[in-house]
Amino acid sequence: MLKKVLGWLDRATEHIEEFLVGGTILFLAGLLIVHVLGRQFFGMGIPGQVELTQMSMVIITFAGIGYGVRKARHISMSAFYDQLSGTPRKTVLVGISLLTGALMFFLAWHALGYVTSVFNRGRISSALSIPLWIPYAIAPIGLAMAGIQYWLTAIRNLTTPGIYRSYQDKEQYDDVPADSDWRGKVADAQKREED
Repeated sequence: MLKKVLGWLDRATEHIEEFLVGGTILFLAGLLIVHVLGRQFFGMGIPGQVELTQMSMVIITFAGIGYGVRKARHISMSAFYDQLSGTPRKTVLVGISLLTGALMFFLAWHALGYVTSVFNRGRISSALSIPLWIPYAIAPIGLAMAGIQYWLTAIRNLTTPGIYRSYQDKEQYDDVPADSDWRGKVADAQKREED
């Protein structure tokens, strides 16, 4: 039952992230194409294009955080982690996932406070008069979804055998070529250079 609920939560957040990131990228591409064509052919672009581009970048950035965690494509400082194997490696990964998830929720809480402050002050964009809380609302949402992904990774590692870098992706590395294979390739490259 727990596995079904966690799987549903993982898929639900994935669909939200894909919709937000994909939809915003398509919107941004269309906006910039129409703006450039308008300037080239009609001598005028889209009013407020800079504001819309900036707002789109905010949405892509914060919605993309959770998606990066889901695909295990986030930045990681792994010099110490890579030296471990087995249970110690899994323990460190669980600890990292729990602490980073907690940090994401902490940042989401503060981002929500900022969005609330922007809403209460009634701040709007200068060119298009769009209430700024609308694009900024993605910050707490994206940070919370990243926190969910980190905690899903921790739960997956605590409940299943093997090591998972994200809820879906099991950790795996490519095999290092044998020493003799490496020396043979170097010798072949040197021979080609001489010819």
